[in-house]
Amino acid sequence: MARSALLHLLRSQSKRHVSSGNLLCRSLASPHTWSSRPSFNTTTKFSAGNRRWLSQSPAAEEENKISIGPRRGVERGEDEKDNNIVYYGPISSTIKKVKLLSLSTCCLSVSMGPVITFMTLPEMNVILKGAVASSVIFLSASTTAALHWFVNPYVHKLKWQPGSDSFEVEMMSWLATHIPRTIKFSDIRAPETNRPFVTFKANDDFYFIDEKHCHNRALLARLTPQKPPVHESAFKNL
Repeated sequence: MARSALLHLLRSQSKRHVSSGNLLCRSLASPHTWSSRPSFNTTTKFSAGNRRWLSQSPAAEEENKISIGPRRGVERGEDEKDNNIVYYGPISSTIKKVKLLSLSTCCLSVSMGPVITFMTLPEMNVILKGAVASSVIFLSASTTAALHWFVNPYVHKLKWQPGSDSFEVEMMSWLATHIPRTIKFSDIRAPETNRPFVTFKANDDFYFIDEKHCHNRALLARLTPQKPPVHESAFKNL
């Protein structure tokens, strides 16, 4: 009896080990048992990451894109509280980015130009090296100064309250920072100069406003005084 009971116990244990081995082999052979749940979690994480990246990429592109007019998210949201703003420079952000680029290249040329010249041309005479480095610095500084002179009259923003005898304009310095100025209408004069992109003159400074983007025609008429007529001589055609 004891021997038969022992044999029965051994057979039952062997059957259990065989069945568990078969289940293990099936689970290893079938990819669905291993990849179903992890694949779901991985797909969920991947889709969530894609959504975040897709939501952030348009904002980054909008930030780095050269746009015409004020930014929708930054300047427009801040300026909606101020109802006195009647004019925005259409290419204000573009001018700022170009000036920053010009300033950065000028600083790099001034700081790294002489070093690169003296390191890359060891066989050249010292006087020639100094001349080359000086010419590089002069060209970079001259282009930055020419850009500042060209866009200096540009008005980036104009604030005016109807009925007031003065208005405030926002200009840009050579460091690409905004500078507010207050101008009286009585100080506005017609610009007697051949300088391009000039609308009016006030306090010995020139200002330019894009007439197509200034929707207040009454204000535009006060900002664009007509030049006095030139009386021609009667003996001109003789």
